[in-house]
Amino acid sequence: MMRRKASAKSDAVGLLERLSPEEAVAVLHQLLDKHAELRSEAEQFATKLVSSSSIEDIAEDAHYRVTSIDLDDLNGRAGAHSWGYVGPDQAAQDLLEEALEDLVDDMKRRAELGLVSAAEVVCAGIVQGLYQARHTESDGALGWAPDFPSEEADYVVGEFLRACPAATRKAAHKSLTETLAKRVPEWAEGLRRAADRSSKE
Repeated sequence: MMRRKASAKSDAVGLLERLSPEEAVAVLHQLLDKHAELRSEAEQFATKLVSSSSIEDIAEDAHYRVTSIDLDDLNGRAGAHSWGYVGPDQAAQDLLEEALEDLVDDMKRRAELGLVSAAEVVCAGIVQGLYQARHTESDGALGWAPDFPSEEADYVVGEFLRACPAATRKAAHKSLTETLAKRVPEWAEGLRRAADRSSKE
């Protein structure tokens, strides 16, 4: 009998660990609905988790994403398709944008939640990763889109500031441009201008 109870407990733990992200979120919401006193603590854990990434970690991830798109990936996207012809330069641009899309979305999500410092870390990390990739010799996507790193960096800075709540945008602009001046000096002035444009929108 005792063995059955232990097994049932073990099965329950195993089930929680095997939930899909959507199912885990549903369980969390039900738990917080039943135990509202846990919401504040859950918010603290969530903030800590979302804010735990470093600029260096994100830069490494972004750099890998844009430099690892090889010739096979490019050939799979470029050429004649049922919807028309896609040139290698356009295919490269599309692949590179898609490679960073979820990082950019995560940055915007953090900013929109008011976690501006955490969003700035993601922004600076993406830009630093692009900066490190700017001179990469490649016969893959970057070889066909050599201007992508600098152009995407401008775009990412703009998206960050547009996602920030209006009340925080001025401080976010100042903090980000100071960070980027140290980390990506060759791009600092151009990124400051991109930040200025975005802050006025």
